[in-house]
Amino acid sequence: MKGQGSAKERAAILIEALPYIRAFFGKTIVIKYGGHAMVDPALKEAFAQDVVLMKYVGINPIIVHGGGPQISRVMERMGIRPVFVEGQRVTDEETMSVVEMVLVGTVNKDIVGLINRHGGRAVGLSGRDGDLIQAEKMKIYRYSGQDRPPEIIDIGRVGKVSRVNPQVLQSLEEGGFIPVIAPVGVGPEGVAYNINADLVAGAVAGELLAEKVIYLTDVAGVCDETGRLIPSLSLQEVEDLLQAGVAKGGMIPKLKSARKALTRGVKKAHIIDGRVPHALILEIFTDQGVGTEIIP
Repeated sequence: MKGQGSAKERAAILIEALPYIRAFFGKTIVIKYGGHAMVDPALKEAFAQDVVLMKYVGINPIIVHGGGPQISRVMERMGIRPVFVEGQRVTDEETMSVVEMVLVGTVNKDIVGLINRHGGRAVGLSGRDGDLIQAEKMKIYRYSGQDRPPEIIDIGRVGKVSRVNPQVLQSLEEGGFIPVIAPVGVGPEGVAYNINADLVAGAVAGELLAEKVIYLTDVAGVCDETGRLIPSLSLQEVEDLLQAGVAKGGMIPKLKSARKALTRGVKKAHIIDGRVPHALILEIFTDQGVGTEIIP
């Protein structure tokens, strides 16, 4: 009887997933991969398994990854002190070389290898490949007083997305591949730019009219001023959180990215706890999900 009960539970889990598999079959889901899920060996394995499962049931996952801590560690070993302004890494020529070396040459290849080892067919990309992520220089404004003009701070080769070339990704999806994107963009003169991975994920999702964009993070989701998890948010409520200053730190670019993606036509955004094993499939294929969903 014990085995029979266990079999029934497994069957119930599969049946619960069925309507979601049917709803998302053939759809594109963009995943921002970052935080603890990129560091913990068990979580890395679980992430790769989730992505491969998604592909095998007919979903088209696209991965956009971060790598800030890895960049900082390499810089420190090279004797370069990381500097941040308004949460953005100051990126001179030397730092940009390190960014590309770490994100494209190490982190991206590790993720591709991990997914392929679990039976997927992943392909690593930089935003410079095929002009995938076209960028322009980001300007940082610092306000020092109501009657004073803002100070413009030059933080070097830090960019924002101006355009996404969808043909590269569409061709890979049609061939059955899983794109894995390093958040490096290319400017009009062929200059490389370091771009926040959250912003790249939102821009990619918006360009492809993805079904969902999902951000893996190191907190339970979006929380209110008392620290309580907010299971669901509308775009207006996202705006209210940003205006009130409730959202802080790394949550700000995620919310801004989600807001932009939804206004471009993406159906839902999710900010979920990447510290939970198999957080992706729990969010996509179960009734309860994990974290916070954002809807138009």
